Amino acid sequence: MSAPRILDLFCGEGGAAMGYHRAGFEVVGVDNDPRALRRYPFESIHADVLDVITQPGFLKGFDAVHASPPCQAYSITRHTHTVEHPDLVADVRAALTASGVPYVIENVPGAPLVDPLLLCGSMFNLTAADVDGRPLRLQRHRLFESSSFLLAPGLPCRHDRRIQVGGVYSGGSADLQHAKHVRHGGYTPAKPVAETLIGADWMTLHGLAQSIPPAYTEFLGAQLLDQISLERAA
Repeated sequence: MSAPRILDLFCGEGGAAMGYHRAGFEVVGVDNDPRALRRYPFESIHADVLDVITQPGFLKGFDAVHASPPCQAYSITRHTHTVEHPDLVADVRAALTASGVPYVIENVPGAPLVDPLLLCGSMFNLTAADVDGRPLRLQRHRLFESSSFLLAPGLPCRHDRRIQVGGVYSGGSADLQHAKHVRHGGYTPAKPVAETLIGADWMTLHGLAQSIPPAYTEFLGAQLLDQISLERAA
Protein backbone atom coordinates (compact mmCIF):
# COMPACT_ATOMS: atom_id res chain seq x y z
CA MET A 1 0.00 0.00 0.00
CA SER A 2 1.36 3.42 -0.93
CA ALA A 3 2.28 5.95 1.74
CA PRO A 4 -0.46 8.46 2.63
CA ARG A 5 0.00 11.84 0.95
CA ILE A 6 -0.09 15.14 2.82
CA LEU A 7 -0.28 18.59 1.24
CA ASP A 8 1.92 21.12 3.04
CA LEU A 9 0.48 24.63 2.54
CA PHE A 10 2.61 27.75 3.07
CA CYS A 11 5.44 25.23 3.21
CA GLY A 12 8.42 27.58 3.42
CA GLU A 13 11.72 25.72 3.51
CA GLY A 14 10.22 22.51 4.85
CA GLY A 15 10.40 22.19 8.64
CA ALA A 16 6.86 20.85 8.96
CA ALA A 17 7.33 18.73 5.85
CA MET A 18 10.34 16.89 7.26
CA GLY A 19 8.43 15.90 10.39
CA TYR A 20 5.55 14.48 8.37
CA HIS A 21 8.04 12.68 6.12
CA ARG A 22 9.70 11.08 9.13
CA ALA A 23 6.27 10.02 10.40
CA GLY A 24 5.67 8.16 7.10
CA PHE A 25 3.91 10.58 4.74
CA GLU A 26 4.64 11.42 1.13
CA VAL A 27 4.76 15.22 1.21
CA VAL A 28 3.94 17.85 -1.43
CA GLY A 29 4.51 21.52 -0.58
CA VAL A 30 2.86 24.69 -1.85
CA ASP A 31 4.31 28.19 -1.48
CA ASN A 32 4.47 31.40 -3.51
CA ASP A 33 8.13 32.08 -2.63
CA PRO A 34 10.48 30.47 -5.17
CA ARG A 35 13.49 31.12 -2.93
CA ALA A 36 11.99 29.02 -0.16
CA LEU A 37 11.09 26.25 -2.57
CA ARG A 38 14.72 25.98 -3.70
CA ARG A 39 15.44 24.74 -0.16
CA TYR A 40 12.33 22.59 0.15
CA PRO A 41 13.39 18.93 0.35
CA PHE A 42 10.33 17.36 -1.30
CA GLU A 43 8.05 17.78 -4.31
CA SER A 44 6.62 21.30 -4.43
CA ILE A 45 4.22 23.55 -6.29
CA HIS A 46 5.03 27.23 -6.85
CA ALA A 47 1.63 28.90 -6.52
CA ASP A 48 -0.62 31.02 -4.36
CA VAL A 49 -2.10 28.74 -1.69
CA LEU A 50 -5.64 30.10 -1.93
CA ASP A 51 -5.63 29.54 -5.70
CA VAL A 52 -4.56 25.92 -5.19
CA ILE A 53 -6.96 24.94 -2.43
CA THR A 54 -9.98 26.39 -4.18
CA GLN A 55 -9.43 24.30 -7.33
CA PRO A 56 -12.37 21.87 -7.50
CA GLY A 57 -11.36 18.42 -6.33
CA PHE A 58 -7.67 19.22 -5.89
CA LEU A 59 -7.52 18.52 -2.16
CA LYS A 60 -9.24 15.15 -2.65
CA GLY A 61 -5.96 13.88 -4.08
CA PHE A 62 -4.45 13.95 -0.59
CA ASP A 63 -5.06 11.99 2.59
CA ALA A 64 -4.42 15.02 4.81
CA VAL A 65 -3.48 18.70 4.67
CA HIS A 66 -1.20 20.78 6.86
CA ALA A 67 -1.44 24.59 6.67
CA SER A 68 0.78 27.23 8.26
CA PRO A 69 -0.79 30.57 7.23
CA PRO A 70 1.42 33.64 7.72
CA CYS A 71 1.66 34.34 11.44
CA GLN A 72 2.67 38.02 11.45
CA ALA A 73 -0.92 39.24 11.85
CA TYR A 74 -1.14 37.41 15.20
CA SER A 75 2.44 37.62 16.48
CA ILE A 76 3.30 39.52 19.67
CA THR A 77 5.46 41.77 17.47
CA ARG A 78 2.48 42.97 15.40
CA HIS A 79 2.22 46.18 17.45
CA THR A 80 5.87 47.11 16.86
CA HIS A 81 5.42 48.06 13.21
CA THR A 82 2.85 49.46 10.78
CA VAL A 83 3.16 46.79 8.08
CA GLU A 84 -0.16 45.15 7.19
CA HIS A 85 -0.03 41.36 7.12
CA PRO A 86 -2.69 39.00 5.74
CA ASP A 87 -5.14 37.31 8.10
CA LEU A 88 -5.77 34.04 6.28
CA VAL A 89 -6.71 31.51 8.95
CA ALA A 90 -10.47 31.79 8.44
CA ASP A 91 -10.24 31.55 4.63
CA VAL A 92 -7.92 28.55 4.82
CA ARG A 93 -10.10 26.79 7.39
CA ALA A 94 -13.21 27.32 5.26
CA ALA A 95 -11.61 25.80 2.17
CA LEU A 96 -10.18 22.85 4.06
CA THR A 97 -13.43 22.18 5.89
CA ALA A 98 -15.34 22.21 2.61
CA SER A 99 -12.96 19.61 1.18
CA GLY A 100 -13.66 17.06 3.90
CA VAL A 101 -9.96 16.10 4.01
CA PRO A 102 -8.43 15.83 7.51
CA TYR A 103 -6.31 18.86 8.25
CA VAL A 104 -4.01 20.51 10.76
CA ILE A 105 -3.67 24.30 10.90
CA GLU A 106 -0.61 25.70 12.68
CA ASN A 107 0.09 29.17 13.99
CA VAL A 108 1.49 31.23 16.84
CA PRO A 109 -0.18 31.88 20.21
CA GLY A 110 -2.75 34.59 19.69
CA ALA A 111 -3.93 33.23 16.34
CA PRO A 112 -7.68 32.49 16.04
CA LEU A 113 -7.42 28.69 16.09
CA VAL A 114 -10.20 26.48 17.45
CA ASP A 115 -9.38 24.36 20.53
CA PRO A 116 -5.70 24.19 19.59
CA LEU A 117 -2.97 22.02 21.02
CA LEU A 118 0.14 23.88 22.16
CA LEU A 119 3.54 22.33 21.51
CA CYS A 120 6.85 23.54 22.93
CA GLY A 121 10.47 22.69 22.24
CA SER A 122 10.86 21.58 25.85
CA MET A 123 8.42 18.72 25.20
CA PHE A 124 10.92 17.29 22.71
CA ASN A 125 14.12 18.22 24.55
CA LEU A 126 15.23 20.55 21.76
CA THR A 127 18.57 21.77 23.10
CA ALA A 128 22.03 22.65 21.82
CA ALA A 129 25.40 23.90 23.04
CA ASP A 130 26.21 27.47 22.02
CA VAL A 131 29.59 28.23 20.42
CA ASP A 132 31.05 28.89 23.91
CA GLY A 133 29.62 25.63 25.27
CA ARG A 134 26.75 27.32 27.12
CA PRO A 135 23.58 25.19 27.01
CA LEU A 136 20.62 26.60 25.09
CA ARG A 137 17.01 25.48 24.88
CA LEU A 138 14.26 26.06 22.33
CA GLN A 139 10.72 27.00 23.36
CA ARG A 140 9.01 28.03 20.12
CA HIS A 141 5.39 27.70 21.27
CA ARG A 142 3.08 26.84 18.38
CA LEU A 143 -0.64 26.07 18.23
CA PHE A 144 -2.22 23.26 16.19
CA GLU A 145 -5.89 22.96 15.29
CA SER A 146 -7.25 19.67 13.98
CA SER A 147 -10.38 19.04 11.96
CA SER A 148 -11.47 15.48 12.55
CA PHE A 149 -9.60 13.98 15.46
CA LEU A 150 -8.46 14.98 18.92
CA LEU A 151 -4.74 15.72 19.00
CA ALA A 152 -3.11 13.90 21.89
CA PRO A 153 -1.36 16.37 24.18
CA GLY A 154 2.37 16.47 24.45
CA LEU A 155 4.26 16.59 27.71
CA PRO A 156 3.88 19.71 29.88
CA CYS A 157 6.21 22.60 29.08
CA ARG A 158 9.41 22.40 31.11
CA HIS A 159 10.88 25.91 31.02
CA ASP A 160 14.15 25.65 32.93
CA ARG A 161 14.87 29.32 33.66
CA ARG A 162 18.50 28.47 34.45
CA ILE A 163 19.11 27.70 30.75
CA GLN A 164 19.19 30.46 28.13
CA VAL A 165 16.54 30.33 25.40
CA GLY A 166 18.00 30.22 21.90
CA GLY A 167 15.07 31.52 19.96
CA VAL A 168 16.25 31.50 16.33
CA TYR A 169 14.19 34.67 16.01
CA SER A 170 13.67 36.68 12.87
CA GLY A 171 15.35 39.96 13.77
CA GLY A 172 16.71 38.66 17.09
CA SER A 173 20.06 39.74 18.47
CA ALA A 174 23.14 37.60 17.83
CA ASP A 175 24.78 39.18 20.91
CA LEU A 176 23.72 37.29 24.03
CA GLN A 177 24.35 40.15 26.45
CA HIS A 178 22.44 42.60 24.23
CA ALA A 179 19.57 40.11 23.96
CA LYS A 180 19.42 39.57 27.74
CA HIS A 181 19.98 43.08 29.08
CA VAL A 182 18.73 45.39 26.30
CA ARG A 183 16.13 43.40 24.38
CA HIS A 184 15.26 41.18 27.36
CA GLY A 185 14.89 38.25 25.00
CA GLY A 186 15.30 37.44 21.33
CA TYR A 187 18.70 35.74 21.30
CA THR A 188 19.60 34.16 17.95
CA PRO A 189 22.70 31.95 18.11
CA ALA A 190 25.06 31.16 15.24
CA LYS A 191 23.49 29.26 12.36
CA PRO A 192 25.01 25.82 13.14
CA VAL A 193 23.65 26.12 16.70
CA ALA A 194 20.26 27.26 15.41
CA GLU A 195 20.17 24.24 13.09
CA THR A 196 20.69 21.91 16.03
CA LEU A 197 18.00 23.65 18.09
CA ILE A 198 15.39 23.41 15.32
CA GLY A 199 16.54 20.01 14.06
CA ALA A 200 17.05 21.11 10.43
CA ASP A 201 20.34 21.57 8.59
CA TRP A 202 19.24 22.50 5.06
CA MET A 203 17.59 25.89 5.61
CA THR A 204 18.68 29.51 5.50
CA LEU A 205 18.66 31.39 8.81
CA HIS A 206 15.45 33.10 7.65
CA GLY A 207 13.90 29.70 6.98
CA LEU A 208 14.90 28.48 10.43
CA ALA A 209 13.36 31.58 12.01
CA GLN A 210 10.02 30.84 10.33
CA SER A 211 10.10 27.07 10.72
CA ILE A 212 8.22 24.56 12.78
CA PRO A 213 10.69 22.09 14.31
CA PRO A 214 10.25 18.75 12.52
CA ALA A 215 9.82 17.06 15.91
CA TYR A 216 6.44 18.78 16.27
CA THR A 217 4.96 17.45 13.05
CA GLU A 218 6.54 14.03 13.43
CA PHE A 219 4.57 13.81 16.69
CA LEU A 220 1.38 15.03 15.01
CA GLY A 221 1.98 12.98 11.86
CA ALA A 222 2.00 9.74 13.82
CA GLN A 223 -1.47 10.60 15.12
CA LEU A 224 -2.67 11.54 11.64
CA LEU A 225 -1.43 8.22 10.28
CA ASP A 226 -3.34 6.34 12.96
CA GLN A 227 -6.50 8.23 12.00
CA ILE A 228 -6.00 7.54 8.29
CA SER A 229 -5.35 3.84 8.96
CA LEU A 230 -8.61 3.61 10.92
CA GLU A 231 -10.51 5.29 8.07
CA ARG A 232 -8.95 3.00 5.45
CA ALA A 233 -9.89 -0.05 7.50
CA ALA A 234 -13.49 1.06 8.02
